[in-house]
Amino acid sequence: MPGTGPVGVGFIGTGMISNTYLENLTKFPDVRVVILGDLNTELAAAQAAKYGVPQSGSAEDVLAQPDVELVVNLTIPAVHAEVASQALEAGKHVWSEKPISVDLASGRALLEQADAAGLLVGVAPDTVLGPGVQTARRAIARGDIGEPLSAQTIMQYIGPDIFHPSPEFLFAKGAGPLFDMGPYYLTTLIHVFGPVESVAAVGSKSRATRIVQTGDRVGTEFAVEVPTHVSAIAQYVDGGISQSVFSFDSPLAKMGVVEITGTEGTILVPDPNRFTGEVKITRAPALEAITNEAQWHPVPVQGVYAERGIGVLDLARAARNGGTPLASGELALHVLDTMVAIDEAVTERRTVPIDSRTDRVPLVADDFDPFAATL
Repeated sequence: MPGTGPVGVGFIGTGMISNTYLENLTKFPDVRVVILGDLNTELAAAQAAKYGVPQSGSAEDVLAQPDVELVVNLTIPAVHAEVASQALEAGKHVWSEKPISVDLASGRALLEQADAAGLLVGVAPDTVLGPGVQTARRAIARGDIGEPLSAQTIMQYIGPDIFHPSPEFLFAKGAGPLFDMGPYYLTTLIHVFGPVESVAAVGSKSRATRIVQTGDRVGTEFAVEVPTHVSAIAQYVDGGISQSVFSFDSPLAKMGVVEITGTEGTILVPDPNRFTGEVKITRAPALEAITNEAQWHPVPVQGVYAERGIGVLDLARAARNGGTPLASGELALHVLDTMVAIDEAVTERRTVPIDSRTDRVPLVADDFDPFAATL
């Protein structure tokens, strides 16, 4: 039988990204962070002290803790599936940072394991559940731009080696601009257009090695294993097309560009790596659009603002109430399938069909409030 009161949460992985999760999950009444675990137990202890978490230790300590009902998996992409599988084996629901895995076979196996155990898997990004993207989705659902036809997205900058003290994993298999940042943009597009049917893509790698530029290891050279610039075109099952740029090679930073064009207008969606931002629509007549700057009309952003962790909260509530998380494992597997197909299209220079499908993702409920006690 499901318990009552806050859902007990344990972390495996307490690196940089854990800060934003802990800042929020320690404030949501429906979850209680019980223990933090990491290969570096001293780091786990420091994070526990910083955020008032009562216990810390190793990953094994987290999995053995009976008060932990849900594990937040913040390990590196290469071991996402392995760690998530261990958590399921221990009888815990799992929230994983993106991607769900670096290969389809282990991703599928993970969902099969969860289904057999009667447990839930949720996967980042949860930014798409924030007021920004949700406001844009509601505007599209109202018909504010007519029938959605196409989209373009851009995520380009010089690369995470300029700010991350240990950036190697971001240039390894399962990362690069496509697998690291692609989930934010592709998940948003799937929220709007539904599942992807096929993709075509080209890609390149600007250099074979990079150098750590910050932290204690400045000057350390490391190998680049993946394309660092990818241009992709996607066709969707229910209609619509999109073109996307994912790049770690551009001195000109353009991030968070998401434009959805419909039969009656174009909507600017906020940066999908953020939880809110401006939503604007233009419906300029054709001649005016050509000869003058577009006239943008703001759409009031609605919803309770919170940062990373709302997907964990939604998963926790679903686990207690018998529902399905919005940032589901099924959705994450389809995003992974799409990224793997894009990678294959780059290598083989052909259009690649997508085998998996995912249900249309419902809108976040109007009354969703992460700061409310509901359990």
